[in-house]
This record gives sequence, C-alpha cells and structure tokens, in this order.
Amino acid sequence: MASLSKTSVVIPLIILIAAALGCKNLGSNNNNSSAPANSASTEKASPTPATVEANDDGTIPSGTGVEKEKPAAGKGNVQGKALFNDQPAVGVEVKLCEKFNSIMGGCTGKSYTTKTDANGEYLIKDVAPATYDALTVRVFNANYYVFATSGVISAAKYKIEPDKTFFAPVTNLFKNDLKVTDPKMNAKVAGSGIVVKWNAYPDAAYYKVSVYADSQSGAEVNLDYVNKRVDATEFTLDTPLKPGKYWVKIESFNSNDTKLSETNDNVDFTVTG
Repeated sequence: MASLSKTSVVIPLIILIAAALGCKNLGSNNNNSSAPANSASTEKASPTPATVEANDDGTIPSGTGVEKEKPAAGKGNVQGKALFNDQPAVGVEVKLCEKFNSIMGGCTGKSYTTKTDANGEYLIKDVAPATYDALTVRVFNANYYVFATSGVISAAKYKIEPDKTFFAPVTNLFKNDLKVTDPKMNAKVAGSGIVVKWNAYPDAAYYKVSVYADSQSGAEVNLDYVNKRVDATEFTLDTPLKPGKYWVKIESFNSNDTKLSETNDNVDFTVTG
C-alpha cells in the first residue's frame, strides 16, 4: 500500500495531460491558417496518449511526409493529422503557440490557428521560424483540447525552421464525457465492498479504473486500483479502503487500445469506516 495525494499523482503525458485538466489556453476561433492570434481564454487541457521522444534540446523531432504546400520563402509550415476513435477528426481547431503556460495565460505571444479538413489533416502555413511552446488540438466543439504530442511533460516544444515543413505526430483526440454513476460525488461509504459503476461508452472495448487517495485525510491508495483494466462497466474493490477521502477516474479504450474518453471531473467520495 502506498499513499498518493492529488498533488503528488503524476499522470504520464500524456495523457498530461491531462490530467491537470484546468488551465487557460486557446484564443478565439480563427480559420485563417497563417493568421496570428494573441488572445487567450479559460479552457480545459487534456493530455494526449501519443508520446514522442524529445531531442536533447527539449524539442520534438519532425516526422516525414509529403508536403501539401511549400512554405513561403523564409517561413515554415506545420502539417499533421487528428483522429478520434481511429477516424479522421473533421473541422477541429489546431493552434501553434509561441508561448504556453498551463497554469496562467495558456497560449500567449504569436500563435497560428487552422482547422482539420475532411481527412482530419491540417496545414499551418507561413509560420515565422522560431521555437514554439505548444501545438494544441481542440476536442470538437468542447472547451478543452489535447496537446498534439507529449513526452515527459504535457506540452512539447516545436522548432520551426525556414523553408521547411514540420510534420507533427498524429494526434488521437479523446473526450471528457464518461459518466460515473457510483459512487456519487461527495458520497460517504463504508470501506468494504465498494462498487464503482459507470455508463457504457460507445465503441469501448475496455476501461481503466483508478482510485486515488488524499493522503492528508488518512486515506491510502491501493496500487491494484490504479489503471485497473475492466471489461465490464462496474468494478468491485475486493480490498477494503482505509477511512479518508478518495477520488475515481475512469478511461475508455477501443479494441485498438486507442483512448476514447475519460471522466470530466474526478468523483470524490469519503470512506467513513
């Protein structure tokens, strides 16, 4: 048994993202792929499951591909693709941010915004050469997004070079709309025989259940209940939990192990004894 608190739990980022879900980011929608935007609004960020090993300088290396267009002289292009449930994510907003702070301000400085096409592909044209702090993809019409890639941190840096196209990793979007039905938010329950239940998610082949503990409340996490694979829509904790405060997170995955969704808010409950 080991203790974890909300502030000490590290969620691999990825799917960083995520988990720190609350942060400020994207500005208003802008469909011009080469027009800079500088405003920022409060939105949720979710980490993405895709991981890419960073270069020694912390930047993400470009992939390979066929250029849709050549960048203008002295400028660079950014090209990539977004999927949901292994299918093209059409018409979603993609933003390249010069500066990014997940705690305050979100996307600031010079930024470029575009949208994916019918194939889920996007092209950000004529970008000023520089190192950019983040590449984000909005999750459809929701007010949250995922980072296009992640390494040991949620956001990743992208070095855009003159007269070159940067090929970004494929982004797998996931939604934050999976619903837990038991325990109820802020419920008080006995420590034995706790049953976690949730609504079935479309196209989900299995789920991962995590029960975390607020160690400051006296609670202790059982590592067997972290990222526990479950093929049904409920899970019984067969080992009693010690009194204290806990929270539940559920994620759903399709048969290709692609993440589809997660709970929007962690469900808090208290074990009374």
